[in-house]
Amino acid sequence: MSPPGDKIMKYLNIACGLLMILFAGVQFNDPDGLLWAAIYLVPAIWAGILAFRPHLIQNTLPFGLLGLSAAAELIGVLYYWPTTPGFWRQDVWWNTETAREGMGIMIAAIVVLIALATAVRNRAAAHKAG
Repeated sequence: MSPPGDKIMKYLNIACGLLMILFAGVQFNDPDGLLWAAIYLVPAIWAGILAFRPHLIQNTLPFGLLGLSAAAELIGVLYYWPTTPGFWRQDVWWNTETAREGMGIMIAAIVVLIALATAVRNRAAAHKAG
């Protein structure tokens, strides 16, 4: 039996994964574009796995790697947190790369946390059923 809201989480992970692929795709002209593409593609991969192959996360190792990815993204949020006042305003982030990077990693962290929440729900449902 699948957990309640299973379809919603599937489509949410699909949307988040596609968003992260889009984010990675626009890094082509950034001097540190490969770093940022990797930062965005890791959440995209986790979201894709949770959307299309959630059973792959049932084992301890992949689940642990997902947790490690979530921790790394959260550390990244702390490291890249924008120090520019009003970084969330368009007139600021449009002109300040560090504000854009900070908000980008915040979004990437949210995507990984959504994937982690999906994995936790799926594991709980599997343990309850089996």
